[in-house]
Amino acid sequence: MTTYLLVDSLNTFFRARHAAHRSMDMWTKVGFAIHVTMGAVNRAWRISKADHVVFALEGRSWRKDFFKPYKAHRVAARQAKTEIEQEEDALFFEAYDSLVTFLAENANCSTLQCDIAEADDIIARFVNMHPDDNHVIVSSDTDFVQLVSENVKQYNGIANNMITLDGVFDDFGKPVKDKKTGEHKEVHPEWLLFEKCMRGDATDNIFSAYPGVRKKGSKNKVGLLEAFDDRDNKGYNWNNMMLQRWTDHNGEEHRVLDDYERNRILVDLTAQPEELKEYIDTTMRSQMAPKQNPMVGAKFLKFCGKYELKRIADEAPKYAEWLQKSYVEKDKDVAC
Repeated sequence: MTTYLLVDSLNTFFRARHAAHRSMDMWTKVGFAIHVTMGAVNRAWRISKADHVVFALEGRSWRKDFFKPYKAHRVAARQAKTEIEQEEDALFFEAYDSLVTFLAENANCSTLQCDIAEADDIIARFVNMHPDDNHVIVSSDTDFVQLVSENVKQYNGIANNMITLDGVFDDFGKPVKDKKTGEHKEVHPEWLLFEKCMRGDATDNIFSAYPGVRKKGSKNKVGLLEAFDDRDNKGYNWNNMMLQRWTDHNGEEHRVLDDYERNRILVDLTAQPEELKEYIDTTMRSQMAPKQNPMVGAKFLKFCGKYELKRIADEAPKYAEWLQKSYVEKDKDVAC
């Protein structure tokens, strides 16, 4: 059984950027983002005793065609940035592209990208194609919690914790406590997915299927918890919620079930349309060939020198261990 690290590359890099101290100059922030990104992968590699690292890259999302408002608000947000902010963005994207180029051309870990899919889709489909292996998703994006299972964990390289079916643990394997309850932080993937499909996601411009719905119902009204508990039977509580209708600010009537199903396709990382799954899988297979790049460690030291990554360079052999590990093809890799 192989253990794969699946890195949500852009998310990890830019979350690290925002974790940088404000007093840092732009060049130092760039080095910090690379340092945090590579450090997160390095820690996850050692904690999980992984065998191969896969960097999932972004493409233009099919969701933008399926649902026009999807992430549309981000265009306006980018246009509203100041000239200095745009210059900083350009510098960070240049550094990110440089890192990806190094990984693709000079290292033996995999870099996977599909022109119509996001990194989330790449990671979800990779897990599906390797059902008998173990996977650790390196990302701070809570969307991935839905994939957590017996053979899938999530490592948050910003918070330095591992999310599993048994709860959340720190880098030393100690339970992480919930700040509200003081108890070991639990994980409920199926519930979190259902709740997000119902409530939507403002960060991605995905609208609520039932605005104002309560988590726990009352004597006269079904809540999310009651509907969730009835999801398999599709009985009174499920139908009572899903068949409700509401009217938006434009006077358009919505049925909860219709908007829930729309959101499920957008949010559920196993619910992509079948033709898209086939296309993504085919694209990934064409990129999953073993690599035999020589002198990976020496090339990595050169990359570290370019961005003045002294602390990483001092431990280069530890990083070279996973940078030079190639993907091993298996006859059992399947997609469905």
